[in-house]
Amino acid sequence: MHIGGMRTALFNWLWARRNGGSFILRIDDTDAARNLDEALQPILDAFRWLGLDWDEGPEVGGDYGPYFQSQRRHLHDAALQELLDSGHVYRDFEPKEVTQADAERQKKETGVFLNSRSSLELSESDIAAKLEAGEPHVIRLRIPRDQKVEIEDHVRGHVEWDCGKMSDPGIARDDGSPLYNFACVVDDAQLEITHVIRAEEHLSNTPVQVLIYQAMGLECPQFAHIPFVAAPGGKKKLSKREQYRNNRSFQKLFQLSDAVLPHIGASEDLTPVLVEWYQQVGFLPAGVLNGLARLGWSLDDSTEIMSLQTILDNFSLDRVVKASASLDPDKLLSFQTHWFGQLDAAEKRTQCLSILQRAGLIAADDDVATARLDNVLALVADRLRVSGDILTFDEFFVAADQLQYSEKDFQKRLVKPDDALSILSEIRSQLADSGVWSESALHDIVHGFVESKELKFGQVAPALRVAVTGKGKGADLFPTLEVLGRDECLSRIDRAIGLAESART
Repeated sequence: MHIGGMRTALFNWLWARRNGGSFILRIDDTDAARNLDEALQPILDAFRWLGLDWDEGPEVGGDYGPYFQSQRRHLHDAALQELLDSGHVYRDFEPKEVTQADAERQKKETGVFLNSRSSLELSESDIAAKLEAGEPHVIRLRIPRDQKVEIEDHVRGHVEWDCGKMSDPGIARDDGSPLYNFACVVDDAQLEITHVIRAEEHLSNTPVQVLIYQAMGLECPQFAHIPFVAAPGGKKKLSKREQYRNNRSFQKLFQLSDAVLPHIGASEDLTPVLVEWYQQVGFLPAGVLNGLARLGWSLDDSTEIMSLQTILDNFSLDRVVKASASLDPDKLLSFQTHWFGQLDAAEKRTQCLSILQRAGLIAADDDVATARLDNVLALVADRLRVSGDILTFDEFFVAADQLQYSEKDFQKRLVKPDDALSILSEIRSQLADSGVWSESALHDIVHGFVESKELKFGQVAPALRVAVTGKGKGADLFPTLEVLGRDECLSRIDRAIGLAESART
């Protein structure tokens, strides 16, 4: 499910809920080549994860089904026959290459293309003969060229189109299968849709759809064309087909991808363009919904942090802007960090435990490691933006012989300094002799050692950190030592010394 499509769905859901309406989920699956189940499940999963329930649609049902466009062909066929009988549409047998050449010529001369409508001169017997012969054709809407189409858009205001400058659009293939604009109108009308809230790129479809409504003698729904979601730092529409790894604004999110997805068995093809990506790396629905709501809509001129209930209580279309809304990864992470910080300890534990279990760092029945997680969260919770960030503290959940060392930090702190291993050996002895293994006691031991040896703290603490965590940076050193425990720390120091000695030879 595209993150931009979900923003559009959110606005529809908010408007329906705010105004006591029904939110309908219809699946436009007219492309028979696609695997419906494979395409459908991520859509339903995304809606459910975000808590956006639907009143009618797949797995819910309703009085106006079916809710899959591919199952509504009987409705399309009936409407098409009605329009053929009334003369509002016609079968255009003009060869495609003739139409294309005519279009190129007219656009060069006048900038506008109008169909020749030569097929309207065919008699009923001529048409029957061509149909019998299986001649290819397209079924077109006959545009009333002496009219204008006018709407009052809830976002764009008054919009009008001159029908005298519109070519006759195809609305169905020669086998009667409907094209988008036609199927959309038939389905929306049968479903009694009152308001259509969609991205601005559909504005160009609106005059054709309005004319189809008029030809069928139906009342048009009200329209609201909201700004599309643009790629970070630009004005081009965010696309599933684009590769954004080199987009500077996207770097933080792709760093999250690399830090989380390979370790939890998720598809590494997921990108921040898809809703599933946010779920997999450990975003909360509250963070995503807050970010989506701010894409083109605001509560006022200053409020950024909003719960779904606050957004719902205040949502209106008159606060939707016209300009394209760029996805802002920094804001998304800011919203997410806020909402993650609002979780209580038990909720954070549940979120992080799930990630750690998927990464194979905690077994489902490992009570010791699970208990350690509580201590780790007390130490690092303020450093977590998403639950996937817990994987950056994997040093707390692996055994000494599984600890991975940063090659750069290992060389800098343990291999290159001549006195690093002798210092580490001495501090190891003092730690082993400590009667109490607590943050304060460890602090006193290390600082006492530094003073007694007339060393600098920077000669001891960084080497000790790398030896026990494998990294040059991390949580506060002394609480880290306490959480890891005496035996684990001593084992890690011994291993680090052995590896460093081997690296020097």
